[in-house]
Amino acid sequence: MGIYIHIPFCKQKCSYCDFHFSTSFEAYRWQMVEALCTEIELRKNYINPCIPSIYFGGGTPSLLNKEELSLIFSTLSSHFLWDESAEITLEANPDDITDEKLAIWKSVGINRLSIGLQSFKEEDLLMMNRAHNANEALTAVEKAKSAGIDKISIDLMYGLPNLSLDEWKNHILQAIALDVDHISAYCLTLEKGTLLQQQVTKGSIIAAGEDAQSDQFVLLLETLASNEYEQYEISNFARNNAYAVHNTSYWLGKPYLGIGPSAHSFNGTERRWNIANNASYMKSMGLNDSWFEAEILSDKDRWNELILTGLRTKFGVQLDELSAIKKPSPEFLQRLAEFEQANLIININETITLTTAGKLQADYIASELFL
Repeated sequence: MGIYIHIPFCKQKCSYCDFHFSTSFEAYRWQMVEALCTEIELRKNYINPCIPSIYFGGGTPSLLNKEELSLIFSTLSSHFLWDESAEITLEANPDDITDEKLAIWKSVGINRLSIGLQSFKEEDLLMMNRAHNANEALTAVEKAKSAGIDKISIDLMYGLPNLSLDEWKNHILQAIALDVDHISAYCLTLEKGTLLQQQVTKGSIIAAGEDAQSDQFVLLLETLASNEYEQYEISNFARNNAYAVHNTSYWLGKPYLGIGPSAHSFNGTERRWNIANNASYMKSMGLNDSWFEAEILSDKDRWNELILTGLRTKFGVQLDELSAIKKPSPEFLQRLAEFEQANLIININETITLTTAGKLQADYIASELFL
């Protein structure tokens, strides 16, 4: 259970990104922060007020200044409770990590950074239109550590055009050398409508093939495992049990509150999502219900989400939880047995998890087990 706050601001648009954000926000940034605070007040009863995590995502939350962050935290503390053990994460771009900002983040209560390094190769960063350079990717983590922020996660991307297996291994080893307890690694996907997708369609950039992506994924698993990183979710690895508290709550199906344009929420029975339009969100906030849509989850929805999220994690899917929703059909049990026989799934004490081979086909396996 936790609170997610979406900050829809970015300096520039990465070529692969289809998240909701704006690069022209200076004229209304304070108005957006006030709208976020209004939503926090309106939705103070959506989840239990005692929360273990707050997560600032985006967009680029590291663009917020001290006054903006202070107002958000002041509003949160008026309606929710958390203690010193709570995980309070801010996503940060390397180019935003300065001594001044690090001091601000610590002063308002940020105790964990998720740093979007993505790559240590200058050509990759230019291709992705990232706002930082390779040197900033290397120095960002050390700056954060020097400021006394111990909980740090870094993001990497694989499956990039022209990324060789040797280069990818070097990126992984560079990440390990940064000595952080959490690494997230995502395969580059071609999202519809993005600049990267258009470039691939035109042939100006050659996308990595599935075999290259699979080889890089397997190398990632082997290299991180040999350096004591546990894969606890398809794309997430931790040492010393430093699991991301906030994201793990999503994967375990716990309720959460999403604040901001495009943010999603879940209270156990209802799924709710805010409109992905900054102007409409700010204009209608508190005046009417036009800033969000909602649906009550059906048994089919609950079953499928349990399969989809559970199979991505080390925690797996407990068959008795599925049975509590609907008795598994003979066809489901047969398909499950086939996957187990093919060494794609392991069933231990009625909890199913994916093997390494299964993780390469996670989406396909999940779809085959959906209602």
